[in-house]
Amino acid sequence: MVEFALQDLKSVLGDVHILTDSSQMMEADILLQINSEVELKKEGFSIKKSHRKIIVSGFDEAGLMYGILELSEQIELYGIAGISEMTKNPYFEMRGPKFNIPLDVRTPSYSDASDAGQRNIPVMWDFDFWKNYIDTMAKYRYNYISLWSLQPFPSLVKVPGYEDISLDDVQRSTGTWENIYNLNGIGMDTPEILDNPETLKKISIDEKIEFWRKVMAYGKDRNIDFHLITWNIFNYGTGGKYGITDRMDNEITKDYFRKSVKQMFVTYPDLAGIGLTTGENMKVDGKRTNAEERENWAYDTYAKGILDAAAEMPDRKFTFIHRQHQTGAKEIAEKFKEVIDTKNIEFLYCFKYAKAHVYSATEQPYYLNDNFVEDIGSMKTIWGLRNDDTFYFRWGSPDFVREFIENIPHQVARGIYFGSDQWIWGRDFLTKDPETPDQLEVIKHWYQWMLWGRLSYDPTISNEKFTDLLANRFPEVDAKKLFSAWQQASQVYPVTTGFHWGSLDFQWYIEGCISHPRFAQNKTGFHDVNRFINLGVHPKSGNQTIPEYVKMTLADSSSVLKTPLQVAEKLHQLSDGALNDLKGINSIQNKELQFTLNDIETVSFLGKYYAHKITGSTYVAMYRETKDTHFQNLAVAELTRALDFWIKYTDKALQQNNNPLWTNRVGVVDWKEITNWVKEDIEIAKIDL
Repeated sequence: MVEFALQDLKSVLGDVHILTDSSQMMEADILLQINSEVELKKEGFSIKKSHRKIIVSGFDEAGLMYGILELSEQIELYGIAGISEMTKNPYFEMRGPKFNIPLDVRTPSYSDASDAGQRNIPVMWDFDFWKNYIDTMAKYRYNYISLWSLQPFPSLVKVPGYEDISLDDVQRSTGTWENIYNLNGIGMDTPEILDNPETLKKISIDEKIEFWRKVMAYGKDRNIDFHLITWNIFNYGTGGKYGITDRMDNEITKDYFRKSVKQMFVTYPDLAGIGLTTGENMKVDGKRTNAEERENWAYDTYAKGILDAAAEMPDRKFTFIHRQHQTGAKEIAEKFKEVIDTKNIEFLYCFKYAKAHVYSATEQPYYLNDNFVEDIGSMKTIWGLRNDDTFYFRWGSPDFVREFIENIPHQVARGIYFGSDQWIWGRDFLTKDPETPDQLEVIKHWYQWMLWGRLSYDPTISNEKFTDLLANRFPEVDAKKLFSAWQQASQVYPVTTGFHWGSLDFQWYIEGCISHPRFAQNKTGFHDVNRFINLGVHPKSGNQTIPEYVKMTLADSSSVLKTPLQVAEKLHQLSDGALNDLKGINSIQNKELQFTLNDIETVSFLGKYYAHKITGSTYVAMYRETKDTHFQNLAVAELTRALDFWIKYTDKALQQNNNPLWTNRVGVVDWKEITNWVKEDIEIAKIDL
């Protein structure tokens, strides 16, 4: 870890001496030391100055790594004379990405039925990807990676008694995929998919095991643990061998899962933990089972598997993560008491804190609705922060992230994960003519990922610091204007989604104004004027729905809630503010800056589209209630302006992005086709009642 951080330090230092022996301090400019001072905690560090001397102390090696990275950054930004003393301890102990992992067509993740899933299958078996990914995440202060799969065991382990299930090679299907599959992850093993394979990599199961051992060991050297989390019950990859099915009452299936869980820890000495979800596909004869039945199955498989591993390896620490999903926290604690009481197992809950849209509001109500904090008592949870919004465009609002993090219930928090179900954060394939082909998504979207990582470690980092980081990365522009433009454009996401609230991933995708057709209440999935009128608002957004506004206006009453027209005005302010800040900022020859400015402008046009759409939809509702054609004329005018800005949005976006995009939850997002549906909003407004 220290050697890794020293690469950055040495690159900015020149001839300054670096020592790790305090007895030689008189000769040293910088001293690095492990020092578990009273004010330091695990992964904490301090930077102190004494005359010409700089002392970087870490509570442990990880803390020293973070301290050196901080020192390097300060020197790069401000020079040695500008170094600030500080003592820092992590705000959240666990800080990691949610990474749906497409290992093979035979062992898919939730996200495989998509362009992102299919394109990233070979990436998962590329060590250079993982090396760069882990290095990048370490610099952003993440300390674990959660790999999510429906059921990955055939691609990762040889299970005693079930050896014939283990899969050689890496395959992808050349068959014809459907646009949208079952929302519970069922149906990705049809003959059309499995009977048309292409081999992407010739590799034996033993070589696969060595590959992942190497990846996890590399993570250890960057203070990054790996956890594996699954949905249940899926028998993908087993091929019906040994009598394994996806039935809850199949004892062979239970035995296979129990032994697979243990074998994961036996096979991978650096695997930190395993987790599960109950409820996705846990049925018997097609009938939904109750929570007790699902938890009994989970205990007989995952719990017993990790207990077997813990008993066999008593000196090893294990983490067991149980998502609070379609099951009560108290019931989980009662059923898994033996796991909780086992000394070398840490039991953690996992809660989907903001449903699927972290970019909705900085305050979230769902843990309150479930009485979750009270129910888990003195136990701890990982808060799940789902981002199923920003796939195309670079996002960056420090104020939003900081406020969001500070609102998370800290007293029960072990940490957070940040990530997506509709997206694989692997390699970029959307950018036309990229500066760096196959660039990592977490580098393309560096600002967003840095904000969530760095602020989860230390939410007190100031906007001035982030502005300085922008100035260092893009020295040719006014960093204050860039910071302001980027933050204002990024706020388009939560302001829009806070008003137009489809809580789950299949219920809303803002960059396409689309959802699963079932939720859109039409055949296309496009959220038209009618859906903007009848869909509710985020419960903590402080917004008023359109029907509430119409009723209030006609009754000549008032409300403390923000009206739809006020929400629209806020979107105009943000978008116009960002566009105004962009004036005079020139990308010159910097291609990354060019892409960044394009994204900011593109999202600003999207904000203008939603502002006019919300206003137009409000006037349509007023017209329907009053029959006053004045409101109808206003609606047509607003929706016509909305179309203008949608065209500007898509024209700008298509300058540097590939589209259509096939997603796993809302199907194909085709901006040109959607333009036709945007036009239809105007016709909806013209309809006489």
